[in-house]
Amino acid sequence: MRESIRYLNNAKDILKKVPIVDDTYIDVKPVREAFGTAYLAILEAINEVLLEKGLTKKELPKSVDAYRKALQKYVSIHNGKLLVEFEKLYDMLHIAGYYRGLLYDVNIVKDAFKSAKTFIDKVH
Repeated sequence: MRESIRYLNNAKDILKKVPIVDDTYIDVKPVREAFGTAYLAILEAINEVLLEKGLTKKELPKSVDAYRKALQKYVSIHNGKLLVEFEKLYDMLHIAGYYRGLLYDVNIVKDAFKSAKTFIDKVH
């Protein structure tokens, strides 16, 4: 199993344990943790592709800006929409979901995770 999928599955497992009332996760802390793990799944997917392209582990990006540049240089040349999708996922998963804890509606969370899975599949 690819490491990126493993991370995404771990994020989903975290959510399974969170109580839901009226389509709302009532404990935001584990939801934030799940979003953080889902965002790491995105980064792992990019890392996997970059390693396949010949980069070494030491050459992998170490910041979000470096990930943007790597996507432009190695991946987006074949699919320009990937960078836009990465930006959306960064804002949704990392900023709104993890950092600020603003996303806790069950349907929105599910949609965010579906978008993450779609991105991972497109990158590979």
